[in-house]
Amino acid sequence: MGTLKREAAEAVGALPSALNPLALSLNENPFPPLPTVRSALIASIDAANRYPEFLPEKLRSLIAGRIGVSDEQVVIGAGATGVILQVLHAVTSPGEKMVMTSPTFDGYPIFAQMARLESVTVPLDAHGHHDLDAMADAATEARVVVICRPHNPTGTFEHATEIERFLRRVPQGTVVLLDEAYVEFLSPECRIDAPALVERYPNVVVLRTFSKAYGLAGLRVGYGFCAADLARSLWTMQPPFGIGITSLVAVAASYDAEIQLRQRIRMIASERRYLRMRLRAMGVYSADTHANFVYLPSRQQPWREVFDGTGLQVRHYADGGVRISVGNCSDWLK
Repeated sequence: MGTLKREAAEAVGALPSALNPLALSLNENPFPPLPTVRSALIASIDAANRYPEFLPEKLRSLIAGRIGVSDEQVVIGAGATGVILQVLHAVTSPGEKMVMTSPTFDGYPIFAQMARLESVTVPLDAHGHHDLDAMADAATEARVVVICRPHNPTGTFEHATEIERFLRRVPQGTVVLLDEAYVEFLSPECRIDAPALVERYPNVVVLRTFSKAYGLAGLRVGYGFCAADLARSLWTMQPPFGIGITSLVAVAASYDAEIQLRQRIRMIASERRYLRMRLRAMGVYSADTHANFVYLPSRQQPWREVFDGTGLQVRHYADGGVRISVGNCSDWLK
């Protein structure tokens, strides 16, 4: 930074560290971009004086081809959160209801408020799973219902047969957001055939992101896919020039580096198992997680008293639980 002027040096210095074993609150990938992805991103900087595509058609086509759906079924957002907002703006009106679990991803109550929707919360069961029957009951009077698989913050997931039974109970006029932000951390036998699912249920929107397993959280790239008729409506909410010029390059390079990325996912899963094993040895229960974090339910001694002063950045919840992202080391447990 010696050649940078003061303002630029301060801005660069304020960037978060790519390698920070204490940053365990946001479920970020603990690794910096792979070398090939980094090289592609550096090359794309030379085009920063040019606008990206008016609408992200090339990125849409790239993703559609990878997941096995038609281009017209895909929508692109600034992270999965961008897609969620597009869905809410496209299909809801102020005063309608949006059903979600409690606790859930922090963004959902905020997005409901932004869209002037009424949030209807359904508590998780004692083991951190969705109460799908109660959610189906609540969905009969709602415009949108959210299912996270794996769930954030517990990391649990509901089996495909249970999801299908739930979807059969949800009215066709209720949009189901199937949030698969952490799907890459699920073992293959636990995954749902999502393209086939949206064929059978045209009210389902599957949400995914490049922020977690792919480690591109700072670039804000997410997508959703659904039945073509619904996707056409969502595509009208696509902001012009709304996806940065680096996004297509980063996603393409990440797809090309799939083998290395899967190796990193396996490393994170191994570290997750080690973290749960150490917690269990200490007499600490954690939910049966299948993501890149663990969730510890509330207990007699508040978790804030345990973690405050340690320097660890973890996510506390109003119910007393705490979520800990899986980092690239668990030395803090020693």
